Amino acid sequence: MSTTAPVRRRRLGLPRRAFSQVLLTQLAIAASVAVLATGLFLAPLSHQLDDQAMRRALAIAETTAENPQIVDDLLHTAPSVSGPVQRRAEAIRRATGAEYVVVMDTAGTRWSHADPEQIGEPVSTDPSAALTGREVMQIDTGTLGRSARGKVPLYDGDHRIVGAVSVGIAYDSVRARLVDAIPGLLAYAGGALAVGALAAWLVARRVQRQTRDLAFSDIAGLLAEREAMLHGIREGVVALDRGGRVRLLNDEARRLLGIGDEALGRSPDEALGAGRTTDVLAGRVTGTDLLTVRGQRVLVANRMPTDDGGAVATLRDRTELEQLGRELDSTHGLIDALRAQDHEHANRMHTLLGLLELEMYDDAAEFIGEVVGDHRATAEQVTEKIQDPLLAALLVGKATVAAERGVALWISDRTWLPDRLVDPRGLVTVVGNLVDNALDAVAATPHARVEVELRTRGRSAVLRVRDTGPGIPPELRESVFTEGWSTKRPPAHGKRGIGLSLVRRLAERQGGSATAGAAHGGGAEFTVVLPEALEEPAAAPG
Repeated sequence: MSTTAPVRRRRLGLPRRAFSQVLLTQLAIAASVAVLATGLFLAPLSHQLDDQAMRRALAIAETTAENPQIVDDLLHTAPSVSGPVQRRAEAIRRATGAEYVVVMDTAGTRWSHADPEQIGEPVSTDPSAALTGREVMQIDTGTLGRSARGKVPLYDGDHRIVGAVSVGIAYDSVRARLVDAIPGLLAYAGGALAVGALAAWLVARRVQRQTRDLAFSDIAGLLAEREAMLHGIREGVVALDRGGRVRLLNDEARRLLGIGDEALGRSPDEALGAGRTTDVLAGRVTGTDLLTVRGQRVLVANRMPTDDGGAVATLRDRTELEQLGRELDSTHGLIDALRAQDHEHANRMHTLLGLLELEMYDDAAEFIGEVVGDHRATAEQVTEKIQDPLLAALLVGKATVAAERGVALWISDRTWLPDRLVDPRGLVTVVGNLVDNALDAVAATPHARVEVELRTRGRSAVLRVRDTGPGIPPELRESVFTEGWSTKRPPAHGKRGIGLSLVRRLAERQGGSATAGAAHGGGAEFTVVLPEALEEPAAAPG
């Protein structure tokens, strides 16, 4: 950014960058703290210097009062400019650097003073406290101006008060000490302010890098837009921190994953439990457009790491698309079957026409009976053993598709399913997926055969689908139920690897199981157990 950019921003009324605001704020705080600290230091320093000056004056006064010659001269001489009391007091004053040393009698009359003309005059301040035996420290104003004073009583040999000693330290000298201390104090404060300014600049630079040199108003606007976008888009968004814990969920992610705010701050394993969805969110499965199943939903997940060590995962709902794709596959199969039947029907009609033209009426009638009987037998075989209309219709249609592919679809003699299903559509999904997979598995094998067996045990339903295909190696019999796992080429409408995963999810959701094994005589056998798949039989009327 050019040097004129901030000027242009101010002229245009644009908000300051976060860098400038943070730097100015921190500089103001550092300067305020430095001024406040200096003031807080100077206030007690002034008081301390006053106290030291008063104590020094009191100490000089006590030392003077302890001199027996001064007491003796006070009792046996008269106050005079050249008297012994004046000479001794002045000697003490010059030796200690005090402003004055005043010796007074009990009447308050000065016997000594720095100004000889004041000798013999009464003192300018009240001496009663010292003449009654108390020591006094104070800041007061007298004939020589403002001073720090110390006053003590003067005792004779019998410990009787015969006068007092008052010593003053010029207040200007105390103030001079305070003034002398200010430059050093300001130097320290300036150094602290410089360090604070440097720290403020470093912090502001870090903020500038992290905020991409945006203004706080821009950041607030971006946050508001982000919230609106995250909760408005029809795509799930899950953000994880560098520790792999969930830190953000938008509304669509909550809906697709079936979780709420309790997942925030927890790892995907804790929030979702074990599964492919958890592995994708945690980064243990990598790739783009990864298929996963959550509940009854088919999701497409993508995960992207972020600069702070975390990650953002997006989830798209493909449930309806997968269902449409499967319906499209089934429709294509039915269309192929109908096309084959159309050709077969045309051939039969030509055969019938030929028999009629040859006047072979008995043979024509027998031919029609055989054709109608075959179709009726197939439908009756299914409906006699499977009384649920949806499932029976599915298997009749699958038998037609199987016949077109040259595959024999058999309903086991042991099959029996009453019309008391709790979830017919769920069982249709399970049977349809397993039969489709079996038909695909035997497509390139000779004497292809698929057998469906549906039996009940109490309220439980047990489904077995066997085929004469190449079978499944033992080490892959669990992998085939993994979301996204498939050995077949993906169809045009999407990816494979969802059907068997859905089968197992539907079974486990009902407390059942789905397993893969080897069929007797070769091929694969899938077994699905659905506890409580049937409703309780209606009670017989009494």
